[in-house]
Parts: sequence; structure tokens; C-alpha cells
Amino acid sequence: MKVRPLHDRVLIERIEAESKTAGGIIIPDTAKEKPAEGIIVAVGKGNFNEKGERIALDVKKGDRVLFAKWGGTEVKVDGKELIILKESDILAVIDQA
Repeated sequence: MKVRPLHDRVLIERIEAESKTAGGIIIPDTAKEKPAEGIIVAVGKGNFNEKGERIALDVKKGDRVLFAKWGGTEVKVDGKELIILKESDILAVIDQA
């Protein structure tokens, strides 16, 4: 199944958090928080301004991003847990140096 977000929304796949701390302590699944970091799987075409012109999104497919922890709607597509959220809920793009 293929999902395409509308307007200024993006589809994000979470990146799993580390299960071990820097000190070597293993964190059980029940104590882990959901990560607020993910990779953009799909983007909408953008919203419209007052003149009817489309405003393109600042993010693109494949970007690694940080997003608001409690933002968006979780959906399951082809067995993968994904999040649909507005571009405004994305806090930052992580540049790989």
C-alpha cells in the first residue's frame, strides 16, 4: 500500500533508540521512551497562500529530523509504524557531517 500525505504533512518512520547506555547499562523495552527522531518517508506538495500559490515544504524525502514528541498521528502501513504530522511539528533537520 502506498500512502501520500496531503498539503503540508509528512510521513515519518521513527529511528529506534539505543537499547544500551554509554555506561553499558541495557534499557528494557518497557522503560524506553518513544524516540522523537525519524526519517521522512514521504512529503505532501505544500499548502496554499492567500493568493492561491503553493508553498513548498522545507523538508524532503530521506531527511533525518527531530519532531515534537507528542505530535502527529501514528498509523500502521504494511507492518511499519509511521507518523503523519504537519511540517510545523518538525523541530530540526539533522545534517550528517
